[in-house]
Amino acid sequence: MSTFGNHFRVTTYGESHCLSVGCIVDGVPPGMALTEDDIQPQMTRRRPGQSAITTPRNEKDRVEIQSGTEFGITLGTPIGIKVMNENQRKQDYGNKTMDLYPRPSHADWTYLEKYGVKASSGGGRSSARETIGRVAAGAIAEKYLREAFGVEIVAFTSSIGNEFLFPPTPEHPTSATNPAFLQLIETIDRKTVDEFLPVRTPNEEVSKRMEKLVGDFKEREDSIGGTVTCVIRNCPSGLGEPCFDKLEATLAHAMLSIPATKGFDIGSGFGGCQVPGSIHNDPFIKAPAIPAGETGTSSSVPRPRLTTKTNNSGGIQGGITNGAPIYFTVAFKPPATIGQAQTTATYDQEEGVLEAKGRHDPCVVPRAIPIVEAMAALVIIDAVMAQKAREASRSLLPPLKGVVPVHKA
Repeated sequence: MSTFGNHFRVTTYGESHCLSVGCIVDGVPPGMALTEDDIQPQMTRRRPGQSAITTPRNEKDRVEIQSGTEFGITLGTPIGIKVMNENQRKQDYGNKTMDLYPRPSHADWTYLEKYGVKASSGGGRSSARETIGRVAAGAIAEKYLREAFGVEIVAFTSSIGNEFLFPPTPEHPTSATNPAFLQLIETIDRKTVDEFLPVRTPNEEVSKRMEKLVGDFKEREDSIGGTVTCVIRNCPSGLGEPCFDKLEATLAHAMLSIPATKGFDIGSGFGGCQVPGSIHNDPFIKAPAIPAGETGTSSSVPRPRLTTKTNNSGGIQGGITNGAPIYFTVAFKPPATIGQAQTTATYDQEEGVLEAKGRHDPCVVPRAIPIVEAMAALVIIDAVMAQKAREASRSLLPPLKGVVPVHKA
């Protein structure tokens, strides 16, 4: 459906060429400072028309908070967010040819099969315009996570076509064992990522090759896919709900709900299948105790902690966070709309040729980065709220004797 989350619930609305798009966010904690200025930066990173290798659709994507705050403070009531569609061009879709054909690899045919009707212009709800509500809600979630726990969420382009930031090698079939990758995810921030526009891959040489590659596909009126890697740092341990809502499962659900996604890979991922268990296992080691009262802790005294020597698990073991950085990669297919003529069939099963019109990205990866970050934030805040409810309930009971000490996250 159009709602995501159990405790921090987000419902998005809108189609690609309707009057506005946005969301309702329910479960936002009261008493947090929040204005449009907290949300707009991520909206601006997602907006179209950013460069020569993105869609020329010129939307400013100005966010408006409609409810749920007063004097810049959250009230705990549902927050309504609206963004106007200012640059619709329904005429790009209102021609006889476009009406006859379901566009190859689009949702035109499947939406018609499901609902018996579909939006006449653009992709309707399957359009990336729907993700505006996700990004807005994610910015709210992220602000809470940052202020309450110091959580940092950063995504970057890790490949476009056959150009890789960290290409797999016989020595490092997975990035999880590559020291350069491990160092990057410990230090990378959004400011650095955005210094490498338009593709947002943090390496000058690779960035230039990727930009040229996308430009070549655009010139040929074709498209290309790629991958986005995301790291979540300072995430509290103990998050995740076994057995069916393991944190990697909810992250996969969130990421694969983003338009154009075709794959999800966490920790060592598929490359880790080529590594023996003697190398892949993450041994535990002593970690510095968290000082009492530090941001994100609920304990009144310092508590001992463990961490792992390596992090092939990607910060999650048994479906539960272990406190190490969480990292994963999301695959995005080539955008379906291309300018080349394609042989396909009409709705009436007649073979023909479609030459699609409209304004579309030759590669969605650079603009998908804030969407990946937003969905990651929505997963983490929902897991935090579930765990904090459990801890609060547990704290009302008398302490148990003769069992493994219970630590508060």
